[in-house]
Amino acid sequence: MSIEVGIIGASGYTGGELLRLLCRHPSLRVTWATSRQHAGTGVGEVYPHLRDFSDVAFSGPDLAGMPPGLRGVFVALPHVEAMAVVPALLERGLKVVDLSADFRLRDAGVYSRAYGHPHTAPALLAAAVYGLTEHARERVLAARLVANPGCYPTATLLALLPPARRGLLGPFGAIVDAKSGVSGAGRGLKQGSLYCEVNEGLTPYNVGRHRHQPEMEQELEAAAGGAVALTFAPHLVPLSRGMEATIYVAPPAGAGLKEVGAALREAYAGEPFVKVLPEGKLPSVRDVAGTNLCRIGVTDDPRGGRVVIVSVIDNLVKGASGQALQNMNLMLGLPETAGLDAPGLFP
Repeated sequence: MSIEVGIIGASGYTGGELLRLLCRHPSLRVTWATSRQHAGTGVGEVYPHLRDFSDVAFSGPDLAGMPPGLRGVFVALPHVEAMAVVPALLERGLKVVDLSADFRLRDAGVYSRAYGHPHTAPALLAAAVYGLTEHARERVLAARLVANPGCYPTATLLALLPPARRGLLGPFGAIVDAKSGVSGAGRGLKQGSLYCEVNEGLTPYNVGRHRHQPEMEQELEAAAGGAVALTFAPHLVPLSRGMEATIYVAPPAGAGLKEVGAALREAYAGEPFVKVLPEGKLPSVRDVAGTNLCRIGVTDDPRGGRVVIVSVIDNLVKGASGQALQNMNLMLGLPETAGLDAPGLFP
């Protein structure tokens, strides 16, 4: 018997990716998908690649139109908009995975500074589980509300949390040089996302000021048990999807590549979606396209005493919709890998 789920804000890139992943899910069935712009239009008309896989028509955003049989809802609304609807969903007894940033930060003041808007549901911040699944599995299982991590934090934290827990970051902390495909900017029309603006370019932006940085600092400091110096430099690259983070750390005296590699391999031994490569081998974004995988490679710079970690994900899957589905699977008592075990895309 299928479990019914809904998607609020289903016509953006993350909502569309959720529809793609869920259309072949063995246990979950989308019976409600909202879109202000496309209300009344079939999913297959907006997403032609799903025309033969979905008979759902988009609904308006009014919660009064929500079907009574839903067990879970994915909220794929922009930041600030999500917190206006999540409390009402929880009051209806639904399991909620929020793909926005509205419940990722535990401090409402930090949220307000990062996103330029006061938090209107601060009482829920303590109850929300930060859903980096491999590091929060037991809490996700029992959660009513999961705050799905951002794409940059997912690629970065999966690489840095294991060494941070072992005190391997040292006083130097970490420098994160990260690059994202254009879909990370969303589906809305923006000059910076136009073909002529992005093609044949590589553009740094919001260096040291990106709004995902507080999210990374929050989780790293909890893992390390104290402040962590973090320099974060994001870049936009001419890819539709894909994300790579090259991370530089300087372990304390007596530790190095061997210890960092061991921390990562032991943390992710047996994990279905995080794979640590043999020492010295580094991954490419091509290796994870269309999958819920994170691949991590580790090497060193012996002249500088630094360890280099390379982490790659598909920003729309493990960095957003795939991780959201991974979390919802757990929340609804389903196998974690359900709907997520297909091979990747090539070329």
